[in-house]
Amino acid sequence: MEVTANVSNGAGLVYEEKEDTLGPEDLSEVLAAGTKEVHEKAENTQFVKDFLRGRIRKELFKLGAVALYYTYTAMEEEIERNKDHPHFAPLYFPSELHRHEALARDLEYFYGPDWQSQVSCSQATQRYVDRIHQVGQEDPVLLVAHAYTRYMGDLSGGQVLKKVAQRAMKLPPTGEGLEFYQFDGIHSAKAFKQLYRSRMNELELDMETKKRLVEEAVKAFNFNMEVFEELDEIGKTIQEDALDAGMPVHGAMGGDISKCPYYTAKMAASGGTAYACQLAMAVLRHPTGQVLFAAWFAALAGLAAWYLM
Repeated sequence: MEVTANVSNGAGLVYEEKEDTLGPEDLSEVLAAGTKEVHEKAENTQFVKDFLRGRIRKELFKLGAVALYYTYTAMEEEIERNKDHPHFAPLYFPSELHRHEALARDLEYFYGPDWQSQVSCSQATQRYVDRIHQVGQEDPVLLVAHAYTRYMGDLSGGQVLKKVAQRAMKLPPTGEGLEFYQFDGIHSAKAFKQLYRSRMNELELDMETKKRLVEEAVKAFNFNMEVFEELDEIGKTIQEDALDAGMPVHGAMGGDISKCPYYTAKMAASGGTAYACQLAMAVLRHPTGQVLFAAWFAALAGLAAWYLM
């Protein structure tokens, strides 16, 4: 699918879709294939699994937002530095994608007006930040891998996390504390992701550079997993009870992961209609799930679509 973008009356990007055929050497396909294994590994870290189950410790959530703030601040500093670089300029969408200002507002919500004096960059996050600055200053083409890894995930799986966090922590329906997940400049996440992938595929890169981008994207996933593992370790020292979104977890279903709503949605999106039925039955058995069924299914299918793109 080829997607073009136009500006209409100052109202933001308008997307026009045209049929296109992706080939195995297109950068979006090379990255998707090359990161599939590490992507699945990241999804199965304890922090992410607990999050998707709705088992959220507010203090850990806040620390996660702090890590994201430092990560996106570094990435967006380097994007600004390299916005005219021929290998990144086509992917420069600051009003649509940049997140550090939204994260600053989230941190102000959680920590108060003096939030900057209360937060610091953790060791795992600092390693991630240092690598982003290094590639931005020494090898800017590799910024494509970092932007791809973060922004495309935010537009897909991030929407699942938003709904889980809002419910588990009883955050305001108006979005305070979750502005990171809100992309006001994007009217259709699906169309924007198609546009972004088409821009990636138009970059004039040889196969060796594409392989280096895969290697860098794998590093980006590993940096994220190191942050998750660091949060897990911090979580062991926090006595605060986990907040529960009210949805059943794997253990409450007798240990059968196939009964997990997240798992069945992911399988359903890959073509298994039986799994779609399992999802409906698993969620609808739970009273609160009846209300949220439609939203959960749509959001989880979005995460699976990003995983399979």
